[in-house]
Parts: sequence; C-alpha cells; structure tokens
Amino acid sequence: MSSDSSSAPQPVTVRAVPIELCQFLKFGGLTDSGGAAKQAVAEGLVTVNGTLEKRKSRQLLAGDQVALAGRTIVVHLD
Repeated sequence: MSSDSSSAPQPVTVRAVPIELCQFLKFGGLTDSGGAAKQAVAEGLVTVNGTLEKRKSRQLLAGDQVALAGRTIVVHLD
C-alpha cells in the first residue's frame, strides 16, 4: 500500500527538542527557507496540533504535528 504524502503525517527526525517552529518547517521540507517559514506563520497558514499558530518562535516537542498547505509533519526525536 502506498502512502499518501498529502494527508498522512510524515515523521521528521530531529536531534534535540525543543525545536523552533520556523526551523522545523524548513528542516521538514514544508518551506524552502527560514524566511518562507516565517512568512507562512505570519500569514496564519500553519497549524500545530490542529490549532492555528502565529508565534514564529513556538517551541515544538516530540509528537507535535505541524501542518502547512495540506501536508503534515511530526516531530520525531532520534
């Protein structure tokens, strides 16, 4: 069975938590740059655990789900 990347949450492994929201958006491939991540958050396009998040420096922990443009990534601690 193939996975549907547009709807199934994809784990993104990080070395340490907490990790800043904008950093995670870039690292997880939801944005191309830190500037694009900051803009997406400022425009109200990002949710964390299903709730709109407008704090660019929001600290994420293992298990947090971040969504942008129909894609969801999950903080996974290595």
